[in-house]
Amino acid sequence: MTLIKTQCGLEKISPYVPGKSAEEVKRECGLEDVIKLASNENPLGPSPKAIAAIERALPGLNVYPDGAGRQIRQALAIHLDIDPAWIAVANGADGLILETCMAYLEEGTEVVTSRSSFPIYDLYTHAMRATLVKTDTLEYGLDLEAMAEAINERTRVVFLCNPNNPTGTMVSQDAIDDFLAKVPPRVLVVLDEAYFHFAGPGMPDGLRYVREGRENVAVFRTFSKAYGLAGIRLGYCVGHPEVLASLNRVKEPFAVNLLAQVAGIAALEDDEFLNRTLTTNEEGRQYFYRQFQRLGLFFVPSHTNFVLVQLGPKAAEAVNLLMRRGVIVRPCSAYELPHFLRITVGTQAQNERLVAALEEIVPTLAES
Repeated sequence: MTLIKTQCGLEKISPYVPGKSAEEVKRECGLEDVIKLASNENPLGPSPKAIAAIERALPGLNVYPDGAGRQIRQALAIHLDIDPAWIAVANGADGLILETCMAYLEEGTEVVTSRSSFPIYDLYTHAMRATLVKTDTLEYGLDLEAMAEAINERTRVVFLCNPNNPTGTMVSQDAIDDFLAKVPPRVLVVLDEAYFHFAGPGMPDGLRYVREGRENVAVFRTFSKAYGLAGIRLGYCVGHPEVLASLNRVKEPFAVNLLAQVAGIAALEDDEFLNRTLTTNEEGRQYFYRQFQRLGLFFVPSHTNFVLVQLGPKAAEAVNLLMRRGVIVRPCSAYELPHFLRITVGTQAQNERLVAALEEIVPTLAES
């Protein structure tokens, strides 16, 4: 088993670099029409019910939001059928990851995660001067056996991104059951389920472990993807009250703003929008599969709203060529997958534009 261990402080951290916005690409490339299929955003926009709730809340922006998030936690409790005392909200799932690292890590402790997974785990582990331990992937997914073997007396947290970003792969319920049986009770296992809505019927029930009363499992989820609320940053954690107490000790006093709270409550009631989102995503994902096969491009079947596709040694060049055609995608060199692109599923029109651009550049990459 190959393990990569890194330990550093702030001076060695590479800041997270988000993809370019459509406005940036318009300016740089002199284009008027640009589509962004890089950040796994909802192509249908925000939940209409969430927009209406935000509009109603605007006159109250002079007042601080509820720091405890009582109403949004109560709404989530009803939605999930879980006691609100077992739910915490934060400034996106990123905020939960930061709180976890602040609460559980210090110099000399370790975090176990996988290579080619969400890089925010790396950033906040390093910020706490802890050691990051990464295991190799298994068929582009998490190798839970290797991750279990990597746990030692210094391990405090394990981050499992399931489905995984950027590969789109998913580990099964049985695999997680076997993994948790090997994890010491003192180690917190975070099931990062940012993409669980898109996973389909095979998605493991992460909340089952919490309902069983496990004190070392926490489930992270977000409103950014399926509900189209990435711009207001709202995430939540379901876990044992002892876990939440640790997170609450380090959280910002008003971490979740007023608009995020009211939008989240409304979005939970917008089943029509959620169903339309999932249908659009599944149709688009299947369209990508067919077109990538036609173009002779290797891809990883996905359980998310994006697809990892291989463009080869000139993947970085492909990103620029697509950008000049008004299509923004995500290069994966930062995920240790330099030959791949991560492409978000968009509307059908956006998907067709991406495929048309690929048809133009793929022969060029092969020739040059």
